[in-house]
Amino acid sequence: MKLNAPLLALAAGAFGIGVTEFAPMGLLPVIAQDLRVSIPAAGLLISAYALGVMLGAPLMTLTTGRVPRRTLLIGLAAIFTIGNLLSAVSDSYGMLLIARVITSLNHGAFFGVGSVVAASLVPPDRRAGAVAAMFMGLTIANVVGVPLATWAGDQLGWRASFWGIAGLGLVTMAALRLTLPPMPTPAGGDMMAELRVLTRGPVIAALALTVLGSSAMFTVFTYVAPILREETGASLGFVTAMLMTYGVGLTVGNWLGGKFADRSVDRTLIVTLGGLSVVLIALALLMRHPAPTAGLVFLWGVASFALVPPLQLRVMAAAADAPNLASSVNIGAFNLGNALGAALGGAVIAARLGYPAVALAGAATSALGLAMVLFLTRRPAGAPSERPLAGEAG
Repeated sequence: MKLNAPLLALAAGAFGIGVTEFAPMGLLPVIAQDLRVSIPAAGLLISAYALGVMLGAPLMTLTTGRVPRRTLLIGLAAIFTIGNLLSAVSDSYGMLLIARVITSLNHGAFFGVGSVVAASLVPPDRRAGAVAAMFMGLTIANVVGVPLATWAGDQLGWRASFWGIAGLGLVTMAALRLTLPPMPTPAGGDMMAELRVLTRGPVIAALALTVLGSSAMFTVFTYVAPILREETGASLGFVTAMLMTYGVGLTVGNWLGGKFADRSVDRTLIVTLGGLSVVLIALALLMRHPAPTAGLVFLWGVASFALVPPLQLRVMAAAADAPNLASSVNIGAFNLGNALGAALGGAVIAARLGYPAVALAGAATSALGLAMVLFLTRRPAGAPSERPLAGEAG
């Protein structure tokens, strides 16, 4: 993907959203101590954000259907900025919780509408690459932004991190205004008609695939630190290095997923889901050995995020006459998968089956997604996953 200023602006927004979503995980002890709440109570700040994403994605998309796309994206970045400013000035747990929910409302709609806009900025045979370019900001956030925000929170206080993230929001607003071309209001706008699109079998199947793919990733990723500490016997430094390695893998996987999904969405999903299952099985067998674990963590990251561009494109194509809503709801499906995956991994641990069984549970979820793709590919030619986007694909 050649240098494309509008895509860079969208990626900047994705970077900021990625930092604000994941940085609190590293700041929980600092926040809990400062606001005098328990760690589990502070953890609700993350759960509230995820819930806000799931509810806000369809709500924001449906109620803004007649807003020009550039104006809408700038407005969503403004909500992000305001939410983080409120977080930065919060002097109580309740206020911070409300601020996190406000911040989350932009998440699904920004990624959903942004994916459609990104696809419309390039030729049809490069749509997946354009979506991957926007999501590159999210993967880079995990490599650079989240560790930096965690460090700033430890050194300067957790509010400093939110001030910095709010600054990213201002930069995003300016970049979107300066680089995105004027985009007219989308045709249609019938709320009930768009909602009916979500009841179609191919759309439901595509969303279910997203839930399975995300669950396979977060079944293991949620517990990666205790896995490395207790099974691999890793030091804190090794765990940090592995998290960065995983982030690099996410970035590489995102690029590869976009590149190959432009050739075939289904084949990319088949190879990636199969590869993810194999990697997680190998991790279950070898997680006691640091050297192979390091390589497997990188490959796990590659496989995990190579799923994102084809999954997003599959949903957009299956709902070609309501791509904004379906794309936004798909982001909510990612978050639902996060929650289900974390619950599955937690259930395995609670059953005292051991951390290798957590990796096997993730592999089984990925294999279930692979079976679903193989079943769905047994359909007549002209299936939804290969259809061009309607309306806004330019």
